Amino acid sequence: MKESLGIYIHIPFCASKCEYCDFYSLPNHESLMGDYEKALIAHLEEADVSMKMYEIDTVYFGGGTPSYFGAKRIANIFEELKGLGRVRRDSEVTLECNPDSMKLQDLKMLRKEGVNRLSIGMQSANNEILKMIGRRHNFKQVEMAVRNARKAGFENISLDLIYGLPSQTKADWAETLERAVELRPEHLSCYGLQLEEDTPLYRNYHDSPLLPDADTQADMYMYTIEMLRQNGYQQYEISNFSIPGYESKHNLRYWQMKDYMGFGPSAASCVGNIRYSYIKDLKAYLSGIAGSKSIVEEYEEISPMEKASEYIMLGLRTTHGIKKSEYSNIYLSEWEPIENLLKEFESKGWAVCEDERWSLTPSGFLISNQLIGAVLDAQAAERAQTSPWMRDTLKDVEPVALPAGEEEQFSAYIEELLR
Repeated sequence: MKESLGIYIHIPFCASKCEYCDFYSLPNHESLMGDYEKALIAHLEEADVSMKMYEIDTVYFGGGTPSYFGAKRIANIFEELKGLGRVRRDSEVTLECNPDSMKLQDLKMLRKEGVNRLSIGMQSANNEILKMIGRRHNFKQVEMAVRNARKAGFENISLDLIYGLPSQTKADWAETLERAVELRPEHLSCYGLQLEEDTPLYRNYHDSPLLPDADTQADMYMYTIEMLRQNGYQQYEISNFSIPGYESKHNLRYWQMKDYMGFGPSAASCVGNIRYSYIKDLKAYLSGIAGSKSIVEEYEEISPMEKASEYIMLGLRTTHGIKKSEYSNIYLSEWEPIENLLKEFESKGWAVCEDERWSLTPSGFLISNQLIGAVLDAQAAERAQTSPWMRDTLKDVEPVALPAGEEEQFSAYIEELLR
C-alpha cells in the first residue's frame, strides 16, 4: 500500500483584506485569476512525478478566499489533481469559504465535483465587531451560508471563530459560541486573537484598553472548552473541536508530521526530511511557472533532532499527545528528562498520562507555549534530570486546575513559570 499524502492549494485572492490578517492574500487582483488557474494546473502537472509514490487522502483549498476565486476554477484545478489518478475516493476535500461569497449553485457544483468539507469564516456573531475587523458579512449571511451548504449536500461543516477581539466581552463571546452551536456544525475552530505586526488591527489596537486582557482571554478559552464539551464537541487540539469522527484530517496531518505538498505562492511542503516553501509573490510565481524558473524561497533538510523537537511541539498541541516509543523511533536520546518534567506538570494539573501517552490538560493548553518550551529545554539537556531552572521554579508551586475566574492566581503562576 502506498504512503498517504496531503495536498494544500493556496488561493491568494480576496475581495478585501481583513484587519487582522497577515496571511499572503491579495485584494484587487481579479485580473490575474485566470492566469493563476493555469499556473496551478501546470504546477500540478510538473509535480506529478513527485506524487506518484503516494495516495492523496486530504486536499485543502486555503487562502485568501477560495470561494471568491470561483467554483468553476476550483473545480477545474481539482479535476486536474484527480486526473493524475491518485486521489482516493474517500479523501477529505476542504474548501475555505467566506459567507458573502457562497452561492447555492456554486456549492452544488463543488459538492458534485467531490469537495466534501467546508470551513466557513464566521469569526463572530456580533455584527459591529465583524465590521470593526473588516469582515464583509453579517451573521444572517453565516446562517444563510450554512443552510445553503446543507441544501447542497455538505455533511461536514466547520466554523472559524475568534475570541479576544477589541471591545469583545465574555458575554459577547458566549453569545457567539451559542449561536455557532445552534447551527450544528460538525467542527469548530476557536482561535485567540494574535495581533500580528504590519496589520491594521495591530496598528490600531496594540496596547489598547479595548483589547480583553490575558485573564479575560483565559476565561473565554476555558469557557469554550466546557461549553462545547456540554454540546457534544470534543477538543482534539488547542484550538479545535469536533463531533467525534469529524476531526480535520488535513490539519491532523500537520500535527502528526505526515507528508504534505503545497502549491501556490507562500505554500509550504514537508516530504520525508525535506521542507520547502514557495515565494510570497503572485507575479513572481506566475512568471516562474511560465518560465521554468525556481520559485522556491526556503529549503531545508530536517535533522532527526529537529524532527524529534517538532514531534514534541506539535504532539503536545493535541489531545493525542506524545509517547516514548514514537519519540524513540524518530530520535534516539534520553526520554527520562522529558517524562520527569511532564510528571511535574501532571502534579500541577497541566498534563495527564494515559496508556503511556502524555498530553496537556485544558489548563495546560492555556499556557502551552511556556510548557512546550520547557519540555524542549529538557530534551536539549538530554541526560539532565530535568531542566534546572524549571525544576527549581516548579518545586514550590502548588497544584492548580486554573478554573475560570481565578485571574490573579493564573497571572501569578505564569509569572513564576517565566522567572
